[in-house]
Amino acid sequence: MSTLKVDAIRHNSATSDAITTASDGTCTARLTSIGGGGLSHRNLILNGRFDVFQRFLGGSQVVCNSGSNTYCMDRWYARGEGSKGVFTFFQQDIQSEAQGAHAAARVQVTTTSTPATNDVYKIAQRIEGANVRHLHFGTSAAKTITLSFLVKSTVTGTHGGSLMNSAQNRAYPFTYTISSANTWEQKSITIPGDTGGTWVTNTGIGLELNFDMGTAESNYRRPAGSWYAGRAEGADGAVQLITQSGANWYVTKVQLEIGDTATSFEHLTYPEELARCKRYYYGHIRGTDNAVATATCYQNNNLFPIIDLPVTMRAEPSIDVANGSSYFTAYSNGGSDGFNTFSSMWNPSTNTVGMNAYSNDGVSGRSAGHSVMIISSHADCYLAFNAEL
Repeated sequence: MSTLKVDAIRHNSATSDAITTASDGTCTARLTSIGGGGLSHRNLILNGRFDVFQRFLGGSQVVCNSGSNTYCMDRWYARGEGSKGVFTFFQQDIQSEAQGAHAAARVQVTTTSTPATNDVYKIAQRIEGANVRHLHFGTSAAKTITLSFLVKSTVTGTHGGSLMNSAQNRAYPFTYTISSANTWEQKSITIPGDTGGTWVTNTGIGLELNFDMGTAESNYRRPAGSWYAGRAEGADGAVQLITQSGANWYVTKVQLEIGDTATSFEHLTYPEELARCKRYYYGHIRGTDNAVATATCYQNNNLFPIIDLPVTMRAEPSIDVANGSSYFTAYSNGGSDGFNTFSSMWNPSTNTVGMNAYSNDGVSGRSAGHSVMIISSHADCYLAFNAEL
């Protein structure tokens, strides 16, 4: 007699027909969800392994020394404060470290600072509201979620972060402990759904995940473990990495999912992860000898190319383009000349963009009425479109 053994997945919401028995004694198991969420695409974080990196950055890193959000690997940004403390944020190859991931995000402190009243040092990802509407935050049906990630640091102790809404008036500070220096450790934090506040469910900022690198205690840190009716970037008493000279902090396999249990990290294929990231930032070309577009020479030395975007972007994008002597080359009517950049966009939509390059951008030798082929002509040339949150 054969025996069928069915191993249950913890916290799966089983239904009465999850396992059925036929008249001949055979059994069929049907798994419909994990932790109350879907079997696939359960991770609300995009690029949680930090593989996708479309932006053109010198040294492939961001130097965080201003009070603005600076993007690095796709969907992830860093923030610092003025020229006080400074840290770099970049992609670290960890293939040799046997953690099931190609890359991690790395934060490295290069200039220390003691955070003042309003100072915020962090890395973060903003999640589009349409992608979190099924959490039902702000209602009595708000769902419990679990954050999990793989982390290591040169600095041990209690580290922190938070989840926050778009208006920054609802936040959940959390903590996690790094027990051993320079050792990968798996962490998970279960967060009850927020039944209060207002949560965006359209194409705006629905939810923000913050990893705190040294926010000031006085303003933007609050006690961990409960929802707070205000802005909180981190938790009271947590490590302030920005105060530690030469400190390093790494994270990868970041996952945020419905349910009270952290499941194994969901590995999507690189092409699928890349396509999802292109909704927010699309790198059209990078480097030399790439076809950029065809264009109409509307007037002498006035080029009007149109580019069809490969995915529907979150919003009408802005242009992110290199500007340097003869970074681009225009070919028409048997001749060619270099030009420097595209100075503007016209009539953009979430699917198509038009651009303009004219004499002030270095265009010369092109006659009205001709069709023009445009290529990139410099190793540092790039053209991209930005619809980040």
